[in-house]
Amino acid sequence: MNSNSFFEQVYSIVEQIPYGKVVSYGQISRMLGSPRGARMVGWAMRRCPEHLPWQRVVMNDGSITGGVYADLRRQFLETEDVTFLPDGRVDMELCRWDGLE
Repeated sequence: MNSNSFFEQVYSIVEQIPYGKVVSYGQISRMLGSPRGARMVGWAMRRCPEHLPWQRVVMNDGSITGGVYADLRRQFLETEDVTFLPDGRVDMELCRWDGLE
């Protein structure tokens, strides 16, 4: 599978993540049948089209990544009523999208 095809598949999943829900990079890679592809999902997300809900992709433990965009990502998630733990991570138990909705 070439990277462009993989990236498009990643974006197809990201497009479906419901308001107020999040998924992890590893979760997306498993959905695509590439369980060791979380890093490649991260590469795809660096080029994610702006119209997609890119803020809804977080680390498996709920940590927010994004370098200079991490604070912005958190702000977007807060406006979607995503629940955060006291240590600042997303409450994955409450907010993880299982891909079935």
